[in-house]
Amino acid sequence: MTTTAFDPRALRDAFGAFATGVTVVTTVGPDGKPLGFTANSFSSVSLDPPLLLICLARTSRNFAAMTEAQGFAVNILSDSQKDVSNTFARPVEDRFSTVDWAFGPLGSPVLADVAAWFDCRLEQVIEAGDHVILLGRVEAFGNSGRNGLGYVRGGYFTPTLAGKAVSAASEGHLHLSAVVERAGEILLVGDDARDLPGCVVDQGEPLDVLRSYLEQLTGLPITIGFLYSVYEGSSDGRQHIVYRAFAGEGRERGGSFVGLEQLADEKRGGSATADILNRYVMESSIGNFGVYFGNETAGRVHSIARKASA
Repeated sequence: MTTTAFDPRALRDAFGAFATGVTVVTTVGPDGKPLGFTANSFSSVSLDPPLLLICLARTSRNFAAMTEAQGFAVNILSDSQKDVSNTFARPVEDRFSTVDWAFGPLGSPVLADVAAWFDCRLEQVIEAGDHVILLGRVEAFGNSGRNGLGYVRGGYFTPTLAGKAVSAASEGHLHLSAVVERAGEILLVGDDARDLPGCVVDQGEPLDVLRSYLEQLTGLPITIGFLYSVYEGSSDGRQHIVYRAFAGEGRERGGSFVGLEQLADEKRGGSATADILNRYVMESSIGNFGVYFGNETAGRVHSIARKASA
């Protein structure tokens, strides 16, 4: 029997095209201390009996504790808890000292302000290649009604903010543009390569039109990613919507890719495009992207990394 050999990084990137929620899985270790980690390999399995599953890498530092525990909890993070996700994804010594939590009915830690939580009894450990599947029977759960935090292609997004953009742009013609990323560079067009690529949308599905335009412009495969900016243009009266997008490999047919370090060194004016690029450079440096709503001169950046209230 032969096994097809894949580039692990390429396969991981392809898996990352599937948008998921973000969870923190928790349990109590053999020393009685709480432990937890961020995971997006989570799925509901059955309503009767109530079952769910998570996937755990064999290389995880929590492997022994999780597979030997009597149970675990799954905390579905809300759209204000990107910082919680990051905390539990990093090798922090005491992750629980930075969040509010309490023991659930079955004994696993339940985090405050999550979208939903499930306290489970470990039903079965299933072998699955370089991972195992932990099948949990739900013994107790809670649902706060908050919206969940999303994750796709290595970045966070908030479905509620994307919905606000669609609602705000439901009337009138749209101008869609994109901050197209590839390997730390941004695609710019126009004289001296100082503009974002974009198009006017009068009919059709906006994101399909934008993707088609970008692929025709560049000759590259394009993936439309996260909402980045929504503003009303003062000169044209149009609703402008800017997305982050991702370009595939190859030589671009139109436009040119400019490195973030070059963008950071340039002095830019106060145009909408300049503001977007300046903000993008700054947010890239700290790894925390927000969504801007307003007009060309005034508005607000809605951060998806704000700390949940106690």
